[in-house]
Formats: sequence, structure tokens, C-alpha cells
Amino acid sequence: MPELAAREHLRLCQPVIRSALQEAKTSPDELDALAATRGPGLPNALMIGCRAAQAMAFALRRPFFGIHHHEAHLYSPWVTRAIDPGGAAGSGALQADFEHFQPNVSLIVSGGHTLLVHVRAELEHQPLGSTLDDAAGECFDKVAKLIGLPYPGGPEMDRLAGDGNSRAYEFPRPLLRDPGDDFSFAGLKTSVRYFLQRHPGLADDPQKRCDLCASVQAAIVETLVGKTLRAAQRLKVPCVTASGGVTCNRALRRQLTDAYAQCGITLRLAEPSLCTDNAAMIGLLAERKLLHASPPSSLDAEIDPGWSLATASP
Repeated sequence: MPELAAREHLRLCQPVIRSALQEAKTSPDELDALAATRGPGLPNALMIGCRAAQAMAFALRRPFFGIHHHEAHLYSPWVTRAIDPGGAAGSGALQADFEHFQPNVSLIVSGGHTLLVHVRAELEHQPLGSTLDDAAGECFDKVAKLIGLPYPGGPEMDRLAGDGNSRAYEFPRPLLRDPGDDFSFAGLKTSVRYFLQRHPGLADDPQKRCDLCASVQAAIVETLVGKTLRAAQRLKVPCVTASGGVTCNRALRRQLTDAYAQCGITLRLAEPSLCTDNAAMIGLLAERKLLHASPPSSLDAEIDPGWSLATASP
């Protein structure tokens, strides 16, 4: 709900900034630059974040970087979490690992987007393909709704699929045999709808519901893994990365790991806390741009809700 989202952004923007500075044990004067997501996304939310960062940059006389959030996803797999001997698992500080950066094919897969991108070098990328209709995450959520699962449906389908038989029902693998790099998941969603119409009451049976989730998940995951692997082999890259909210899916992480272990291509998966949209990856990319002397954005740069990754500036 855009209006409610905008109200919450306004209410929480300053408290979140203060909290982040306190947690980092730093002050505004110590910042080297300011950054915010400039697009794509929800216009009102983008506007509030961008204007806050631009105002701080103006007041502090620091450069401002308006970041494309898909481009930021390209670099989140190069962040690891340091081991904290005295804390819980995964509680260490985030640290970048760009010393080992390699040219790669990157899969960005979320509720709103499914993209394949060829990253030739740091800050140099070329989109290869995208979704022609529904994104993979959107397909998960819409199929979950058809089955009667709560929103967001993707994590719930992942949970149920763990107790299901992925070969119980056969569903199409959209565009898997197509030589291009684009994706399409609307047909898979429609296939599930017709399947449920032919088998009324099937989703009410707990085991059959699990089997259905596992079978649909298998179709989505096999398509993502297959098309990504084919692009990587065609371009002869030494590395593949994956990020975006759907990368939290356990079957996708497992099959990506198995596929690339067999073919000798290095795989880097964004850690789950950095898979969904987050501020850490926005700051990371701004830091890389600062280190590479990329020109900052204008302090009066407008948001771009429909910003294409192909035109994201280096």
C-alpha cells in the first residue's frame, strides 16, 4: 500500500539513521559519502530515502551516490560475515571480499525481477535477459495463493516442499530449451491453476499439498539453474553469483551448489540476510564507486522508479 509505506518511511527515516550511526559508533562528520536507492522501486519510498541522503550530503558537503538497486544486488555475493568467536553464528561484522573478484554471470531473482547479467569487471555489466512476464518470486507467491497458503507464499512453499516429492506432478520448465537468456513464469502459474481445477480438493490433503509445492518449486528452480549454467558456459566465465530474495530458497541454493561443483565454475551466493533488498548492499556499491572515482550523482537528481539496469551508470 504505497500511501502507508510512504508514511512509515517518513516516520522512521530519521530514527533509523540515528540508530545506524550509533550502532556503527560513528558520527555524520566521519562519513565519506552518502548513498540511497534511486530506483527502481516504489516512487514515494524512493523519494523519501533519496531526499534524506541528498540533504545530508548537502549539509555535510559530501558526495551523494544514487544507486540502482539491481546493480547493488550484483555485488552482495561478494560480502561475507566475519566469524565472531564470542557471538552467535552469523553475528560477525560484514566484510567485502573484492580481492577475489572475478568476471561472472549473475542471477538476480526476486519477487519483482528475474535477471541474468554478465559482469565483466567491477562496475562493468551487461544485462543478458530478464523476465518477459511474471518473475520467479511472483510465480511462487501467486501459486501459493492458488494453493491457499499465506503471504508471502515463497518461504511457505519452500518449507512445505521439504516434505514433498518433487516428481509427484509434472509442470513445464518455461523457456528452458529456448537458446535465449530471458525467463517466463506466467505459463507455469497458469498450468498450476488448470491442474488444481482438474483436481479439486487436492491441495486440502497435507501430503499432496507438500508434493505440489515440491513439484512447482522443482520446475522454477530447474529453469533458473539451467539457464544460468548455460549462459555461464557460453560466456566462459570462471564464476557465477546469485542474489535476490528467492536466493534464500533452500532448493535453489542446493541445486546451484551441486551444479557448479560438477562443472568447475566458482559459485558465490549472497548470504540470506543480504538476499532481500537491504541498505548494506547500497552502501557497499557506493563505496566501490567512491574507490573507483566514479562521478557522484547530482544533489538534485530525481528518483527513477523504472530505471533500467542497462543504463545504470558506472
